[in-house]
Amino acid sequence: MKRRTLAALAALALSAACLPALAQTPAPKTLKVVAHADLKILDPTFTTAYISRNFGYMVYDTLFAQDANGKPQPQMAEKYTSSKDGKQWSFTLRPGLKFSDGAAVTSADAIASLQRWAARDSIGRAMVAGGAEWKAVDARTFTLTLAEPSGLVLEGLAKPSSFPPVILPERLAKMPATAPLPEVIGSGPFIFKRDEWVPGNKTVFVRNPDYVPRSEPPSGLAGSKKTTFDRVEWLYLPDANSAIAALKRGEVDLVEQVPPDYIAPLRTDPGVKIGSGGTYQGFLVMNHLLPPFNNPKVRQALLQAVSQERIVAAMGYPLDMRMAYCQTYFICGSPNDTAAGAEPYRKADVAKAKKMLADAGYKGEKVTLLVPSDVTYLNAEALMAAQTMRSIGMNVDAQTMDWASIGARRAKRDAPEAGGWNMYVTVAGEFDVNSPITNAYLSAACGNTLPGWPCDKPLDELRNAWLKETVPAKRREILDAFQARAYEAVPYINAGQYTAAFAARASLKGTDKLWAGMPTVWMLDK
Repeated sequence: MKRRTLAALAALALSAACLPALAQTPAPKTLKVVAHADLKILDPTFTTAYISRNFGYMVYDTLFAQDANGKPQPQMAEKYTSSKDGKQWSFTLRPGLKFSDGAAVTSADAIASLQRWAARDSIGRAMVAGGAEWKAVDARTFTLTLAEPSGLVLEGLAKPSSFPPVILPERLAKMPATAPLPEVIGSGPFIFKRDEWVPGNKTVFVRNPDYVPRSEPPSGLAGSKKTTFDRVEWLYLPDANSAIAALKRGEVDLVEQVPPDYIAPLRTDPGVKIGSGGTYQGFLVMNHLLPPFNNPKVRQALLQAVSQERIVAAMGYPLDMRMAYCQTYFICGSPNDTAAGAEPYRKADVAKAKKMLADAGYKGEKVTLLVPSDVTYLNAEALMAAQTMRSIGMNVDAQTMDWASIGARRAKRDAPEAGGWNMYVTVAGEFDVNSPITNAYLSAACGNTLPGWPCDKPLDELRNAWLKETVPAKRREILDAFQARAYEAVPYINAGQYTAAFAARASLKGTDKLWAGMPTVWMLDK
């Protein structure tokens, strides 16, 4: 008994001796972000979901990255060369790059990663169709050879969204691209804490001690990704009231996307600041396989009736965050902004649209519109689409359901009576709109699997010509011809352009550097 008592006292004394040291251990510096969606898939090379893309930028890096001016800049690449004809390329990795397991990043890893990316991405597939062949020269240098020149090599390698070409370990990159990767071994500034991941609640990252940042200041997705935070927590709070209340109480630092009707009240709160969450375009997506939208003249008639101004106003965005009209299929104000083919549709004309619809042979066929119930701005967009169609005499059957159900139903090619559909609405960020190859509905070649299944051979030919052209002036001519043809084929209808918003604690530093709706948290501090 005596020995046990002495041992206990000794242990107590040892614990007391340790207390000062424990008390001096600082708490990890933590950033708490309310993410726009729940993280389900941990592989940005498998899905175009923006939450998986954002996850990718936390844990992976890329060979090239767009800066804040939209120009590709070397990121993991130290240097590169290209031949005059654009067919021969050489890339050298920066020295000292490591994955989160401590292994060195090599040419074999980069090549395997880019081949995996090319199997799924539109630009990557175009490069493969152009005869792309990758070859390792040594551990840090590799080459790309193309049978045909392409004007999009660097743009593709710096693609920001919808399958960004992240660099993975060769072992993982060579796994089939038809299923999500089972492991996360990153090359980026943070490490994913799988043991703390609670789907539907929280995703946790900690600083990657092996990450080697660039020396240039951060710009867009390029430059240094050196973070001041030891730990980043993504919280999923689908109820907007709860998310905004947590921000006001200081329980979270940033709300990635704010519902439009919260923007004006938050602008008057001195403890909160509102910033741009990126530029978006609304989409009215029509099913090209079924009547009446299998007739391009019906699609043109609806296009004639659409008022972008009324739709984005109904979605709730303030005047300074929406455009009355954007004439381009791309992003207004972007390098590809063009008015080619837009003039007949500049102003909504219901009377003219009614006549066009009658001339197209529309006989009152039912149009099944899928209306999301749980995303307020998409609900408003869908209701405005219904109102527009009814204004020109279309027989609209609006069916309301949650967004997840729409996601499943839109994949069905059946007639509406058998579970199919005629129209749904969505939005897309600027990176997924602003070129013939990154805009999902403009890049969909005949035979695609995109819900809506647009197909127009002249658009396919113009897109291929644009991809191959390397002379800027000629590319511009082809781009104009491409958009003019899009206004004839109407693969989808541009429902208007607006700017989304994030909200942050006023004390959070660096929010002015956030770019294009990307949660580049390494730019932040508090």
